[in-house]
Amino acid sequence: MRHSPSIVPLDRLDREIYLVLEDFGARAGCAWRETDETETDLETVLRHLLAGQYAYPVRIVCFNPGEGWSRDATSDVDDALAQRVTDTDAEVPSALQDFIAANANRRFDVQLALPLQGAA
Repeated sequence: MRHSPSIVPLDRLDREIYLVLEDFGARAGCAWRETDETETDLETVLRHLLAGQYAYPVRIVCFNPGEGWSRDATSDVDDALAQRVTDTDAEVPSALQDFIAANANRRFDVQLALPLQGAA
């Protein structure tokens, strides 16, 4: 039986790749964001999340084609994100605050800014 060649180039097989599922609203729904290959590492995804490049992240998956595994990395990325916010006092976009609150595995000693009702 012939095997089909992998669509993943051999020099890129053994690394973790992170992809973000984003909610684009009721009409468009959720979709995996198209991402440049060089921007799928954990550090870049964390940086993009903090910069507000993802308006409403829902889930983050990680996979390694070389080792043949994939997993839901939402909570792990969320914990890393919350830790980064705690360590650097970074500004957190409001949608990301919701993401952190919904997915954190552990408690962090940081108060995220909450919108005040009636504030203009």
